[in-house]
Amino acid sequence: MRHDIPYAAAGQVIGLLGGSFDPAHAGHAHITREALKRFGLDQVWWLVSPGNPLKKHGPAPIEARLAKARRVIDHPRVQVTDIEARLGTHYTAETISGLQKLYPNQRFVWLMGADNLTQFHLWQDWRRIAETVPMGILARPGQRISARTSKAASLYAPYRIAGRYSHLLGRARAPAWCFVNVPMMDVSSSAIRASGGWSA
Repeated sequence: MRHDIPYAAAGQVIGLLGGSFDPAHAGHAHITREALKRFGLDQVWWLVSPGNPLKKHGPAPIEARLAKARRVIDHPRVQVTDIEARLGTHYTAETISGLQKLYPNQRFVWLMGADNLTQFHLWQDWRRIAETVPMGILARPGQRISARTSKAASLYAPYRIAGRYSHLLGRARAPAWCFVNVPMMDVSSSAIRASGGWSA
């Protein structure tokens, strides 16, 4: 199995950007490049999920989503992977646990847009996620205030790292999180699907 999963050297800090990527788009690539710059990461892995438990309708076939994602981002420090399908995990907490077993000598940082922080308390085992890996939050259009006043942000307020120290996040001990404002790119997978701009 090891030859089918991403390579990471011992001691590397890896950002994890999960989602259905249905389809991947320039906004995903944009926040990935910002995360690499801001959070002290050696790599970012896109975790293209088999399916999103919070969504009623299933995504396009994973092979199509992987192929599209690899066309969207071509970066030497970014890997597009279906490792969740290989691990057989459906929830982020399970995926992180599985990755930590496979990569005991690497560090992981969970990455997400501010819109996900707003609903983070609805995720399976969300507190376990927050207390297992540092989290890097990237602002997206229209989500700054609701994210900063979310249940998760309030609960973990004492563990927030100021944006000016964002480069320390990768080496921080969980719970730790950092909210950074990035140049805006207002694009979403749902809007692309609604416009008919994505057919697997």
